[in-house]
Amino acid sequence: MVSAIHHVTAISGPAKRNLDFYTRVLGQRFVKKTVNFDDPGTYHFYYGDALGHPGTILTFFPWDHVAPGRLGIGETQETSYRVPKASLGFWTHRFIEMGVVHGNLEQRFGESVLPFRDPDGMRLALVGIDGIESEPAYAVAGIPEEHALRGFQGVTLLLDKIEATAAVLTDVFGFEKVAKEGTITRYKAPGHAIGSIVDLREAGEFLPARPGAGSVHHVAFRAASDADQQAMAEKLQKNHGMRTTEQKDRDYFRSVYFRSPGGVLFEIATDDPGFAVNEPVESLGMALKLPKGLESHRAEIEAVLPDISGVDIPAYHPATH
Repeated sequence: MVSAIHHVTAISGPAKRNLDFYTRVLGQRFVKKTVNFDDPGTYHFYYGDALGHPGTILTFFPWDHVAPGRLGIGETQETSYRVPKASLGFWTHRFIEMGVVHGNLEQRFGESVLPFRDPDGMRLALVGIDGIESEPAYAVAGIPEEHALRGFQGVTLLLDKIEATAAVLTDVFGFEKVAKEGTITRYKAPGHAIGSIVDLREAGEFLPARPGAGSVHHVAFRAASDADQQAMAEKLQKNHGMRTTEQKDRDYFRSVYFRSPGGVLFEIATDDPGFAVNEPVESLGMALKLPKGLESHRAEIEAVLPDISGVDIPAYHPATH
């Protein structure tokens, strides 16, 4: 059984700013507008490809007045997307034109990488990959399809020590150690292209992470079914002495959670039923969708959610190949 990244969930500042950046600047589709099931006065935004396939989804809890997070031990240091290698020049010019904070092109594990930040300082990167030009991509005005993002490359986790987390990645999720570069060891999910990389950076003694705007809340790994999810949870407990939470129905997937040995919160999420379960593909993200238990409180919830009117969300169109 081999898993890969299902989604990454982060914390942001103002909802409007977050929505504008990920839909207009990065060209991701707004695939679901719902609320934090545990804090329904807060939005939960989902961004991804045309259908919100596993491995393309970056989600946010936006809070208007949240303090900035602090990078530290036990946190996701960086989340990276795949783009065709020839598109890195396009993205460099786009970031300059749109005032996106970014670094210079650099080489990591033999790949060209363009690091950048979102408006809250979240650490992101574009990784240039050869031979992915023909993969389907979701494009918007100003971002031709040949340059559009093609799902996650993966995440970099900042840890004190990596051995125990590496053991979970390899034993429970089926990742394989494939390379080491300096203090970073790379693990890959064989058989997966999207969301297949987890880099573990061993930092030794360092300040612990402080959650806030720009920080990642958790990383979710894929389970093809409830049975696969249960098998992973059982292996986690039997071989590593770690228990997951009970299964939680998130409407678009079913989840269990556990704190990884390095301190990063991990989730195991099912691939099904997906984001089109309660609205048509053509209108994903347009209406506020609430879980059944909160539908009777819609008026009160809508009254306290931030106003996001006026954001020019690019119109939907299906991928052409």
